[in-house]
Amino acid sequence: MAWRPSRKALITAAAVAVVVIVFIVLFDWNWFKAPIERRVSAETGREFRIGGDLDVDLGRITTIRAGALRFGNAPWSREPTMASADHAEMDVEVWPLIFRRETRIPEIRLTNPHVRLETGPDGKGNWVFGKQDGESQMVFRRLWIDNGRLEFLDVARKTDIDIQLDSAPPNSAGGAPPVDIKGRGHWTGSSFTLKGRAESPLELRNADQPYRIDLRAAAGPTQAHARGTLLDPLRLRDFDVKLMLTGRNLEHLYPLIGLAMPPTPPYRLDGRFTRDGDTWHYDDFTGEVGDSDLSGSASITVGRDRPLLKANLVSKRLDFDDLAGFVGATPKDDDGGPARREPPQAARESADARVLPQTPYDLSKLRAMDADVRWKATRINAPNLPIDDMDAYLKLDAGVLRLQPLNFGVADGDLRSNILMDARGQVIKTRAQVSARRINLAKLFPDAELTRNAIGRIGGDIAIVGNGNSVAQILGSADGDIALGMGQGQISNLLMELAGLDIAEALKFMLTKDRTIPVRCAFGDFAVKDGVMDARALAFDSTDTIIIGKGRINLKNETLDLELRPRPKDRSLLALRSPLVVGGTFKDPSFRPDFKRLGLRGATALALGSIAPPAALLATLELGPGEDSRCGGEYAK
Repeated sequence: MAWRPSRKALITAAAVAVVVIVFIVLFDWNWFKAPIERRVSAETGREFRIGGDLDVDLGRITTIRAGALRFGNAPWSREPTMASADHAEMDVEVWPLIFRRETRIPEIRLTNPHVRLETGPDGKGNWVFGKQDGESQMVFRRLWIDNGRLEFLDVARKTDIDIQLDSAPPNSAGGAPPVDIKGRGHWTGSSFTLKGRAESPLELRNADQPYRIDLRAAAGPTQAHARGTLLDPLRLRDFDVKLMLTGRNLEHLYPLIGLAMPPTPPYRLDGRFTRDGDTWHYDDFTGEVGDSDLSGSASITVGRDRPLLKANLVSKRLDFDDLAGFVGATPKDDDGGPARREPPQAARESADARVLPQTPYDLSKLRAMDADVRWKATRINAPNLPIDDMDAYLKLDAGVLRLQPLNFGVADGDLRSNILMDARGQVIKTRAQVSARRINLAKLFPDAELTRNAIGRIGGDIAIVGNGNSVAQILGSADGDIALGMGQGQISNLLMELAGLDIAEALKFMLTKDRTIPVRCAFGDFAVKDGVMDARALAFDSTDTIIIGKGRINLKNETLDLELRPRPKDRSLLALRSPLVVGGTFKDPSFRPDFKRLGLRGATALALGSIAPPAALLATLELGPGEDSRCGGEYAK
């Protein structure tokens, strides 16, 4: 006999069905808004509000929708809201949540999200909140952002960033959508722009997986292109990217990253950028600075009293003009004119009648960092200077700079220098020792017709100390000794006859063919006091003529006041024994005979004089063998 429900059971079932239908019809998910808000606020310590509707589509993958969400900021912030979104959708897998208590979120979709990250007075970020114990059990897979905005503010470091974010189609089916980035802001006070593409922001939470980026940033004329991977990018714990840097002047890096560099012409560098603890590496980079190539490796170590720059640099071809910024002059631009720096300064330098660089060194930069840099150039391009190569080793420690050595190959010879600059006080104290050895006279003046066929080697020593904050000030206050000379060789007889104002002989060689005559020696020995070089001994001795000099060179005023008195050794009928006066300035020197002191050719010498180079200088000269190798000697006064 079939079972039939009783009338009471039917009524009860009908009533339950009606209640369920009424519940479904009248149920509103917004009833759960307040409990959710309270729970989130309790867990994070921040206010959380759902200002719009809350809706849920139940299923194996349940979709939760909410509108007008707002998450409160840290109490110390002036802005009450840290994060907001006009609309948010989140998919949740139900079975892992029920059976394994694991929250799997296949996708989050945000419309007009706005996140503000900032650091507080104690350096703590507003993103640090709530319980920090244990690891999150949430698993995120995809995040889609529509018209998002991310702000970052660090007042102490003068940094603010405002970025627009929009998701792009994923690179593979089921992959997390990357985001297109475009924004601007200030980094340590310098304005910049940023654009490019990065992986999904969800990947930022995974500190053990590489985060791929391809970003371009520009701060004024300085531009950077980074492409590669970051590990734990929020803390920049580790990364491996290719970084291209281009700009108008390496000096502009100082306000951006604290790297104190001298003024340079435009540059372009590309290398591997990595981090190892407190040391940032820029390895195997290649590129150009001005007309020079530059390659090598560099690193900056932070977390110490001053950042330390270490570098090993190589140039196969170095344009000498590109070194101008190291001595306080303005580097040349690509077109050969002054590089764009500070326009008023460039105009002053172009119009200035002085030659020695007057731009003061920036004392704050010399004290802001330490450095250990080696730079070698195998070939140097200097059209007006016969410089062959360079080997420089620079050390900067607590405001004391050492160039030991600073060596140049010059005209088949060597110019070796040791320079110390102490910038710990308000005025830089400088000590320089320079030695010249075996410099080829003909190659020293390759464009001069009268020295083209000359033979001889130049040597000497410079030892000076000076105080000042520019090259001009240092030399203008210098004390010390300068001695240069040339040993046995040969030079144009025309040059010697012109120097001796032997008109008949000079005309003969001008109308016919010049010839060379042997040179016994040439030397200048100067005592330097307060920027003034006084000649202790100055002579040019050949088989035909001996020229005796006296006077001074003023490094402070950049003026010349030398008298060269020729003593011809032959009996030319038109020989005029008048002094040759070298005057004017370094930039505009003058050479003229002083006819007021003109002597008669047949005048009788009443006394004899004698001149010779100092012993220390004599040791650097190649005088050669033979009876005529003695340098200087007696002459008619």
